[in-house]
Amino acid sequence: MMTNLSSILGSLLYDPKNPLLFNSSFFLFFFIALLLLYPFLVKQVKIRTWYLLLASLYFYYKTSGSFVILLILTAYLNYRLGALIHRSPGRGRRRLLLFFSLLWNLGTLGYYKYTNFAIDTINQLSGSSIGNLDIFLPVGISFFTFQTWSYTLDIFYRRLEPIHSFKDFAFFVSFFPQLVAGPIVRASYFIPQINKKLELDQETIAKALVLIFAGLLKKGVIADYLSINFVDRVFESPALFSGLENLLGVYAYALQIYCDFSGYSDIAIGIAALLGFQLPINFNSPYKAHNITDFWRRWHISLSTWLRDYLYIPLGGNRKGKLRQHLNLMLTMLLGGLWH
Repeated sequence: MMTNLSSILGSLLYDPKNPLLFNSSFFLFFFIALLLLYPFLVKQVKIRTWYLLLASLYFYYKTSGSFVILLILTAYLNYRLGALIHRSPGRGRRRLLLFFSLLWNLGTLGYYKYTNFAIDTINQLSGSSIGNLDIFLPVGISFFTFQTWSYTLDIFYRRLEPIHSFKDFAFFVSFFPQLVAGPIVRASYFIPQINKKLELDQETIAKALVLIFAGLLKKGVIADYLSINFVDRVFESPALFSGLENLLGVYAYALQIYCDFSGYSDIAIGIAALLGFQLPINFNSPYKAHNITDFWRRWHISLSTWLRDYLYIPLGGNRKGKLRQHLNLMLTMLLGGLWH
């Protein structure tokens, strides 16, 4: 009896060898347990928000352990900086505060994601042998740093009024369906939904369930099957396969990454819909695109529009001649590549 109780309690704690995933059995248990109480709380806005906030923080704890503190700290710093930027009368002071937001968001992202990459690059270029640091990459850091940074940018550009409740802001940042794999949701899109009356009809529930099952099929069946049984084998030892098999491996990889990314997005959008919240579409049949420009309008839409609105357009977009436009495009695609 005590052994079974210890096993159950142990499963509730973070296990670095088995982080929480959408297609895991523990997530099914977590989500069903969440839904059991949700109908009784859905009309009580403050209690509902606290309930989903605590559930979301627990979800992130199960995916990344103590890095949940980093998530809360990132949310709090951007929340405070947003309020200070809004109150500051001088543009110079507002720019300085925005710089602090940029320094924290890109600094934490750069440290966890690119420190060892930079060390490896230095070693290869200089022939040195600097050892890599023992750095664990927090799950979803690329998403929640861009999400919180867009909040301070919108306040800086006077597109958004600061939110007055840190509880609501933390909920916006940590909302578990889209926390670890997107889509990147902007404050102006999500925050107005927090305090509204939520209602679910049969059509919404049906669409949500279709999205969830379609996402599970894409991610758990198509993407994982192609990866394990074909793509990984071809890419690891291409010389062992014929030219046709290598070509098919390339096409299979294109299908794999689409099903992987869009599958997660479909699951996130469907789960959020079951809770009464809307998330933006993230993939719109990208392989039906007519050209490369159309492709980027359809692929990872929340990221491509983020890069467009917060980097490409502020850099000048296509308003300052062809040379400057090409430079702006290169910088935008470079940041997009580094983000990935």
